[in-house]
Amino acid sequence: MDLIKELNKEALAKETSKVQIGDTVRVHVKVKEGSRERIQVFEGIVIAKKHGGIEETITVRRISYGVGVEKVFPIHSPSIDTIQVVRNGAVRRAKLYYLRGRVGKSAKVKEKL
Repeated sequence: MDLIKELNKEALAKETSKVQIGDTVRVHVKVKEGSRERIQVFEGIVIAKKHGGIEETITVRRISYGVGVEKVFPIHSPSIDTIQVVRNGAVRRAKLYYLRGRVGKSAKVKEKL
């Protein structure tokens, strides 16, 4: 058990930005294509945070060409380069799954001032 705790400490040592539910974030993901590696950016609203510690994940939702797209990102994964918080959202829920059924202005999240 001590070995597992030590491995977790090493992975958790990397500082991550404080991401909250309702925030609009920009996730920079390392994508490997053959022998080349590039950074792909995915921007959207954080609708869920799950687990904790080393296996903590965030679910990010965006509308792309009129279709809702959601991706689950492990925060402490080596394939995640950076997570930038673009704006802070003011929400009163732990999970924002209700945004899936909304389109247009009703799918917006107010900004925390």
